[in-house]
Amino acid sequence: MAHLATLSQLHVSLAAFAGSDTPLRRSAFKVQNISFGGKSWAPALPLDLKSRNAGLTKRLSVCMSVQQASRSKVAVSPIELEDSKEPPLNTYKPKEPYTATIVSVERIVGPNAPGETCHIVIDHGGNVPYWEGQSYGVIPPGENPKKPGNPHNVRLYSIASTRYGDSFDGKTTSLCVRRAVYYDPETGKEDPSKNGVCSNFLCNSKSGDKVQITGPSGKIMLLPENDPNATHIMIATGTGVAPYRGYLRRMFMEAVPKYKFGGLAWLFLGVANNDSLLYDDEFAKYLQDYPDHFRYDKALSREQKNKSGGKMYVQDKIEEYSDEIFKLLDDGAHIYFCGLKGMMPGIQDTLKKVADQRGEKWDEKLSQLKKNKQWHVEVY
Repeated sequence: MAHLATLSQLHVSLAAFAGSDTPLRRSAFKVQNISFGGKSWAPALPLDLKSRNAGLTKRLSVCMSVQQASRSKVAVSPIELEDSKEPPLNTYKPKEPYTATIVSVERIVGPNAPGETCHIVIDHGGNVPYWEGQSYGVIPPGENPKKPGNPHNVRLYSIASTRYGDSFDGKTTSLCVRRAVYYDPETGKEDPSKNGVCSNFLCNSKSGDKVQITGPSGKIMLLPENDPNATHIMIATGTGVAPYRGYLRRMFMEAVPKYKFGGLAWLFLGVANNDSLLYDDEFAKYLQDYPDHFRYDKALSREQKNKSGGKMYVQDKIEEYSDEIFKLLDDGAHIYFCGLKGMMPGIQDTLKKVADQRGEKWDEKLSQLKKNKQWHVEVY
């Protein structure tokens, strides 16, 4: 993960807008005067004199650390999506994908994280709008080895930004992608021929590269906004935190005229170690600025122990707060699960155990949560 920046640091990157399998830590802005943190500022760009005098005809991506986020939210100009009653679905299909452009690719884990996770910003020009909680499909370049002459199959990635994107103008989207690398169990050496095709394509991309995208897709993880004072319990492992980053930016970073969040957002994030935490600087800032509306609990399997002395997994954190979680669910809270499908059996077992201890039948309770549309699951 990138080290935390001081409030005064600006990271400016020049990109003629262009577009891994996992979710970024810095926010991309169009070059303009922006009121943020109670101050109006125009970014100073490290360009040569000739570029300055050329009127900055190229499009720029100005990255500012989210450490600058404060209770003075970023004003956004409402886009048409705010008036839609239904989310956009499958605007672009696999046979006719949209050609978008990579804006930036940034490694967002520290040196001691097992594996690499990147935050990837993609410019779709406002042509592939989406809602928080939806996914994009990505078609990596090349030929499908199982179907010679045909393109690769679509890979789905949860979107890790709000509908306004990291540049707050509705023209970009962000993906959180973990590079899939295969190691031979006998030799312990990497076998590039078996590495994840799409995740490596995305993580290896450079600003200006083209990417074929489809979608958006999905309705199960949409953020219910009919009650702005609702409770949202968000449970993630690794890059499953992607949709929650979008939720939380909408709740706490953007000044959205038609959505003023006044409820409780409670995030549980399970990763291997501290270096593996994703968007931790953003979440820490929300915790500082909105302590009455945001809670953040981490399960670090290689650094923490559960009550039995074993590794701390996200289900152990859920059990730790189980009484409170069950009471919130009884009061109508929404609960979300996103990450590797292997997370669900352990979580389900924990919830069933807690229900038994409370004298409740978990199957009946789960059925009621689904009926009430309080239960949201997206695993892969």
